[in-house]
Amino acid sequence: MNTLRYKISIILAGGLFLGIVGCTNLEDKVLDRPTQSSAGSNLDPVSLLNGVYAQLNPLVSQENVYAMEEHTSDEMMGPTRGTDWDDFGTWRRLHQHTWDANHNQVTNAWDVVNTGVFRATEVIAAAEDGSVIEAQARFLRAFFMFYVVDLYGQAPFREASDGFEVNPKVLSRSEATDFIIQDLETALPTLPALGSGTNATPGRATKEAAQFLLAKVYLNRAVYKQNPEQPAGPYTFAAADMNKVIEYTNAIINSGKFELEPQGQYFDNFHWDNTTLSKELVFVIQQEKGAPVADVRSRYYMTLHYNQTPSGWNGFTTLADFYGSFEAQDERIGGAYPGMTDKLGYNAGFLVGQQKGPSGANLQDRGGNPLVFSPTVNLLYSDEKVGIRVIKYLPEPGNIDQGGHDYVFFRYADALLMNAEATLRGGTGGSPAVDLVNQVRNARGLSNLSSVTEADLLKERGHELYWEGWRRNDLIRFGTFLEPFDQKPTTSPAHVVVFPIPQRALDTNPNLKQNFGY
Repeated sequence: MNTLRYKISIILAGGLFLGIVGCTNLEDKVLDRPTQSSAGSNLDPVSLLNGVYAQLNPLVSQENVYAMEEHTSDEMMGPTRGTDWDDFGTWRRLHQHTWDANHNQVTNAWDVVNTGVFRATEVIAAAEDGSVIEAQARFLRAFFMFYVVDLYGQAPFREASDGFEVNPKVLSRSEATDFIIQDLETALPTLPALGSGTNATPGRATKEAAQFLLAKVYLNRAVYKQNPEQPAGPYTFAAADMNKVIEYTNAIINSGKFELEPQGQYFDNFHWDNTTLSKELVFVIQQEKGAPVADVRSRYYMTLHYNQTPSGWNGFTTLADFYGSFEAQDERIGGAYPGMTDKLGYNAGFLVGQQKGPSGANLQDRGGNPLVFSPTVNLLYSDEKVGIRVIKYLPEPGNIDQGGHDYVFFRYADALLMNAEATLRGGTGGSPAVDLVNQVRNARGLSNLSSVTEADLLKERGHELYWEGWRRNDLIRFGTFLEPFDQKPTTSPAHVVVFPIPQRALDTNPNLKQNFGY
């Protein structure tokens, strides 16, 4: 990173995290070798469960899991700006699909998500069979294992009772997918419905969150069941899987608990008070203003210039082609947001052109030149001004670092678009795909499409869900992940649709085998 302040904040955050949720000894950073298990101990299952929920917080970092899902795609890059943001090429290698088994973020993300799986397994072992605590832990284990499967294609697994000397067994991608579905289907009848009690909020595991994740798994099941030596497809989407997607998303749609934010209010989903304002939140990290547990502020610090408010890290940008794919009337492009723009100077959404400060005056860069964000970026050699920035989560004026933004994992608009995609891929029982897509488009100020193709749907998903951590997953499923895009001029080799197993993990667990192509 390019700021000492950022490095210090990460160190402090890491220390606090370990102090709060240190129910499991994490001294050994590779999950394959936890130092001890709490199974059979007298630890309170509720406390253990809270530790699993806390393991969600690292997913909010701009690094690791989030970076692997976004920097590898056609909607985000991290250009080197002089000596800033070089970081030994970590961002370039993600964007250009040239990572290897020793890439720092590939290794760190592996630790984060596998730790979540193991901690949830500990809760399941300690909780009463059939209890709500066990059901929540099964959902969380499925949630973390979904990322293991999606990113790495195989999943080490150990029971909570296994001793230190036991090498974790390894589930293939296909086996792990079935494991996720079994966990979710086991948990679903016991999980509370959203709104049925004090703890049945989008910040906890609910029936609706489980239904959403089941739909996501079934939507990608063809990808995850693919021959490991042909990971890029072509994929065959079974009608039975698509029917499951429709079944589970229909349950969410027909629950009457969610609705799209109306025209002009898209960014309420990412407001510092989105808990109250948004009716789209299915599963989130719930946060309290003044005491956030996850670093949602990274979503605006990672992109804002040093001379904006707050003084950001001046890093990540979107790609000009992605920005140019939006229709002019699409409110998701952004614009002035009352209560933020009038105080901080910039809009919600995409920031391009001359930037203004809190007083409305034109800002300058560090050299005294006009601060103009231009679309063209060179990944290797850029100055501090180039690149279109993105403000998805809205900074709260006067409370920049302590906002109460709930961090969104699952959102209602995605459920509608998954339902449409499943219908387009041969599923039955849902509304016509074009009707669902138009429902989303109309809410964002756009006119109806007369029909919908796969290309239309992929574009709509990109426009609706940009910078929310789904783009790599979508591009792979639609078969376009390997194609050239800005600053990645060549077609990528097929094996990179799955990341390598980190070398450190291979060295500690002989049951793991490196993925095809690495």
